[in-house]
Amino acid sequence: MLAVCALPAIALFVGMLRVPESPRWLASKNRYDEALSVLEQVRTTDRARAELDDIKRSNDIEAKVERVSGWQTLRGNKWLIRIVLIGAGLGVAQQLTGINSIMYYGQTVLIESGFQASAALIANIAPGVIAVVGGVIALYNMEKINRRTTLILGFTLTTTCHFLIGIASVALPEGNPARPWVILFLVVAFVGSMQTFLNIAVWVVLSEIFPTQIRALGMGISVFCLWIANAFLGLYFPTIVAATGITGTFFGFGIVGLLALLFIWKFVPESRGRTLEEVEEGVTTGNIFTVPVKASRR
Repeated sequence: MLAVCALPAIALFVGMLRVPESPRWLASKNRYDEALSVLEQVRTTDRARAELDDIKRSNDIEAKVERVSGWQTLRGNKWLIRIVLIGAGLGVAQQLTGINSIMYYGQTVLIESGFQASAALIANIAPGVIAVVGGVIALYNMEKINRRTTLILGFTLTTTCHFLIGIASVALPEGNPARPWVILFLVVAFVGSMQTFLNIAVWVVLSEIFPTQIRALGMGISVFCLWIANAFLGLYFPTIVAATGITGTFFGFGIVGLLALLFIWKFVPESRGRTLEEVEEGVTTGNIFTVPVKASRR
């Protein structure tokens, strides 16, 4: 079993060999021709040159500023503290949808809904299949739909699925032949919504919203909080299901989803249509929270 787990790691290693260097890192080393070549892989030539000019200006400004650690930079700017808290909150909100717990314990949920153990094992394939399909659709959505819209739509759909699963578990008592199939359909709908609108989107937003001087720190804090939330749910999900059943568990997820929607609506800024340099300036000054995004230049 452990050998099988090594296969994705090998595929990831091979794929990483073909990943180019960051154009911003190349520009910081004065390797501008290489930086332009990388940008031209994902931009038109004119757009790539304009973005490289933005990177050069940003590097020139940074060169004139005394370098301090990420923590020191964070302490001196309330807007930077705010964006780190937003990143951490977004990571935690993603995990508190229960997506990884469902993927870990999907068979347990389906048995609780009324499937026999052998049938639940087979039925649990469906969420995995829809997760792959949703991931492919999400890649297309990233260039077509604004980040905030994607997040709001995703949490709306997943929260709706949570409440519908809770309602179905009450409306369809144990022994009802329709109960396991209705809950399976809603679990598949939840996983599909999550993969299509939230999983990839959250990682994209986290990669975009942090200025260069705190990007490593901001991502580190956000990802740490994300995986702590995942570990907590992974550890206690079976206990929660045993104590409250499907009904209480999914109503709880639904309430968390409503809070996440409010959080995103009020605090998460739009990053699509802005270069990383524009995001950096907007976050540092606080303008990103108040100035509407321009039409996408990508």
